[in-house]
Amino acid sequence: MTSAGAPPGDSGDDRSGTVTGHGGIVVTDVHRAFGEVRAVDGVDLVARPGAVTALVGPNGSGKTTLLLVLAGLLVPDTGSVRIAGYDPVTENYAARARTGWMPDTFGTWDSLTSREVLTTVAAAYRLPRELGVQRAAELLELVHLTEYADTPAHVLSRGQKQRLGLARALVHDPDVLLLDEPASGLDPRSRVDLRGLLRRLAAEGKTVLVSSHVLAELDEMADDAVFLSRGRTVASESVESASAARRTWRVRALDPEPLAAWLTAAGVPFTVEEDGAALLSLDGDPSAAALLRDAVGAGVPIASIAPSSGALEQAYLALEEERR
Repeated sequence: MTSAGAPPGDSGDDRSGTVTGHGGIVVTDVHRAFGEVRAVDGVDLVARPGAVTALVGPNGSGKTTLLLVLAGLLVPDTGSVRIAGYDPVTENYAARARTGWMPDTFGTWDSLTSREVLTTVAAAYRLPRELGVQRAAELLELVHLTEYADTPAHVLSRGQKQRLGLARALVHDPDVLLLDEPASGLDPRSRVDLRGLLRRLAAEGKTVLVSSHVLAELDEMADDAVFLSRGRTVASESVESASAARRTWRVRALDPEPLAAWLTAAGVPFTVEEDGAALLSLDGDPSAAALLRDAVGAGVPIASIAPSSGALEQAYLALEEERR
């Protein structure tokens, strides 16, 4: 993708920032209150360049408020934030020039066409007019909206507006992407396309921070996860480590009786679901592979074996913080 022009007074050569060499997102003990409501009450977060980081938490946990702070649209009461090395409070233009922001609702000039929305945003980021027109065409194709290029935005469906919102966030080829519920309203095909696009952007070295309630989708696209509760960071871990943690697996056999008999003889604790499938606790993929090998070797007609829930969902449900 073509890079946007450097901010005034910036040589454009050093994208690492003026304060720290970290090219992603670094949040340290950030607080933000609205009157008596402490929406963000001590968040620490690191999102790496070249990775997709999931921001996980229930409604009211502070996810959207934090994203607004990162986008430079809210000023934190205390704490520090760095976006590609820049402080969005004291170096707002430099930080925002490197940030692509996609809110959970589209919000734009409804009378403008899809193409005009993108060219207008390109002009706001000071891209040359020819480059803005080129970027608009490229991005409309990328998000499969070329046929709606000259359609007013208010005519688009919820899912089409979401795709246009993603294109808008990418106009200036940002280093950092902040996406608040990007899959909301998307059809299944568009959700698959979104996962592929975010993985590709991360592979290009971009920092991608995604907030979503659909944890199964985050399992398939995220590298790292940060869990929020009541405005605070309560856990951070890689998706790989979450996948390797002990969790519940569902084992189904063509005939449930031999499966139950074999598990009992092998001393493996399990419970049986209504359809005869067995639920048991295993330590990640290696343990599951070993159990499958032994079961098949014993002549048990295994039909399927899979985690009963996603890694991030299991990690989230295991948080004692959410049970208080």
